[in-house]
Amino acid sequence: MRHFLPFAALATLAAVLPLTAAEEPAADTRAVVSGDTTFAFDLYAQLRSKDGNLFFSPYSISAALAMTSAGARGQTLDEMTKTLHFPPQDRLHPAFKALTDGINGDPGVKRGYQLSTANALWGQKDFGFRAEFVKLTRDDYGAGLREVNFGDEAAARRTINAWVEKETHDKIKDLIKPGMLTVDTRLVLTNAIYFKGDWASQFKKDRTRDEPFFLADGKQAKTPLMHQTGTFRYTETPTAQVLELPYVGKELSMIVLLPKKADGLADLEKELNADTVNGALGRLRVTERIEVTLPKFKTTAELSLNTELQALGMKRAFAPNAADFSGMAGSPGDLWIGFVVHKAFVDVNEEGTEAAAATGVGVVTTSARPHNPVFRADHPFVFLIRDNKSGSVLFLGRLADPTK
Repeated sequence: MRHFLPFAALATLAAVLPLTAAEEPAADTRAVVSGDTTFAFDLYAQLRSKDGNLFFSPYSISAALAMTSAGARGQTLDEMTKTLHFPPQDRLHPAFKALTDGINGDPGVKRGYQLSTANALWGQKDFGFRAEFVKLTRDDYGAGLREVNFGDEAAARRTINAWVEKETHDKIKDLIKPGMLTVDTRLVLTNAIYFKGDWASQFKKDRTRDEPFFLADGKQAKTPLMHQTGTFRYTETPTAQVLELPYVGKELSMIVLLPKKADGLADLEKELNADTVNGALGRLRVTERIEVTLPKFKTTAELSLNTELQALGMKRAFAPNAADFSGMAGSPGDLWIGFVVHKAFVDVNEEGTEAAAATGVGVVTTSARPHNPVFRADHPFVFLIRDNKSGSVLFLGRLADPTK
């Protein structure tokens, strides 16, 4: 018999500074953010060959896999740690707790945006998970173990999907598809993240016009383009323009990386990694009177990540009889990951942005700049939504065609 579980991920940006011993928790959180950022762009490089729009939450994927790693041992844990760029386990989980607490914020303090993330474990009733694994995932991830009966696949699927829908404000539906859960499933780990924020400087609806968007294949698509002129943080690289669009409160921002050439997306994507993006963010400067054009768009994505994670080096975790998740239950070879699935949604309009994502991991048991810059995003570009306090990249993607 084999069992499987779902997981999520996170990516972030941070500078590494010398710290005193009293600041070590902050140092560990920065290490998690830095590693997650590297993983985010590693994963993007694996996914960019797919056609069309791309959107996912590196944070959600990392969070789910971090929980999963708490039950891994031996070479399985070594491969997960290397692939996901995690620090050692004794530093990883408390640092993730601090990072998640910062993202969710103080429940008694009103913020100018909505941002929340949640985790949950769905375990086979009476399976006998190790008490230390259940305690760690509860204390550091807020993921209390919820018992279900995977023998009743439909009921278990409905229960998990209902939780995901609730935590993403009904934006992510049917994360777990029929047939994913089996009688051999022993654990499903889920992460959900939701964000809704208004632009600090909104686009006026009466300036939105249907105009051409130039696709990578040379064709055009007619789509609503939003316009405004204002003061923003901006920079350029030899091949791209980089613009920061902050949300109300300026604690979160959208970063848009726009190729200078209409057909330059593929070349830009080849250069994308944590170092190049961090470098560009470090060069952002306040620039007055930028003419900004941005498409109004809505897109969704649904990804199965087994192949990409194995290509990045996480092979043993997916191997029946060879994976070691004995930190969860049983002995080495008893449990392995059967699937990792991820769904994401984003809606960008004149007022702001709404985005959501969820990840599931299934574990199976064996058995040159002008004076007034013009930033005209009328061709494919890369964008990310970033928590400016921690540097975490909460969402990452590209817009290839705003009509899709």
